[in-house]
Amino acid sequence: MKWERRFHPLRQEWVIVAAHRQERPWSGEVVTAGRSRPPKYVADCYLCPGNERVNGRRNEAYSGVFVFDNDLPCVGPDAPRDVASPGGVLRAAPAEGLARVVCYTPRHDLCLGELELDGVVALCSAWQAQYRELGSRPEVDHVLVFENRGEIVGVSNPHPHCQIYATGFVAKTTEVEVIAGESYHREHGRSLLGAVIEAEIGDGRRVIHDEPLALSFLPYFARYPYEAFVAPKAARSSIADLTNEELVAFARTLKDLLVRYDALWDIPFPYVLALHQAPTDGREHQGFHFHAELHPPLRKPNLRKYLAGPEIGAGMFLSDAAPEDKAAELRAVGTGVGS
Repeated sequence: MKWERRFHPLRQEWVIVAAHRQERPWSGEVVTAGRSRPPKYVADCYLCPGNERVNGRRNEAYSGVFVFDNDLPCVGPDAPRDVASPGGVLRAAPAEGLARVVCYTPRHDLCLGELELDGVVALCSAWQAQYRELGSRPEVDHVLVFENRGEIVGVSNPHPHCQIYATGFVAKTTEVEVIAGESYHREHGRSLLGAVIEAEIGDGRRVIHDEPLALSFLPYFARYPYEAFVAPKAARSSIADLTNEELVAFARTLKDLLVRYDALWDIPFPYVLALHQAPTDGREHQGFHFHAELHPPLRKPNLRKYLAGPEIGAGMFLSDAAPEDKAAELRAVGTGVGS
């Protein structure tokens, strides 16, 4: 039984691990998920090849990765600039930026983990190109790549895709991670996440997949029961800095994890995936270590991990499971991906 506090060094916050609560009686909402497979093409899907989108434009008849500007962005170059602040401590600013959609494949019925390794590598190469292009713009200080998978996390279209927000401001989580990483680098001359990776490999109980250039693991300080990190072993500030060999290793390790997720309960495993990359604001950001974080919302096959009083009301995350136990579950699942 785990009943303790663990420090999350990247977020600079404590996580309560209370694994004995996992078996508590539950009479609240349950989540149902099946293995019904959609067709390869859906005529009214606004992400399928050749189909019309909400703004009247038509998608290309694409055969691989397809990128386009989001038709209904939450940040954009046309955001109103004459935003008035109420005054005093109440402030406002324009929501400027660029928002894009990245379709992984023309196949409506596939998910990221079901792509062949070459397809995952092609997607990672597209992420590299997007980071380089968007990050080179003087008005862009931060490039966030993320995927929402599953209705439970609010995805609006099941066609396999992710989004990119390129903004003139740095997101809060990245900002904290930058500060923590630079402080650690000044004191120890190495990346903070690199020290975490060394500790995880040394312990071994939370490592899912380990190969010479990349690994996946459930961090000691995981906030969700099946939260996982995928990272190159060398400290690279962004996905754009990975060598070709590191990119393939990262893609293979990511695919390995996603295959395990889906096989765990034989359901399409929901998650939020986010690439943690250094800001593109022209600063050096020593010690930043690129990685992907995956935050699955389920703690059991049909039970959601809710953000309730401690998380929302107090900013104090409470995990219902010990990462060591959940990592063992994922390791026990075969993948066939290979290394």
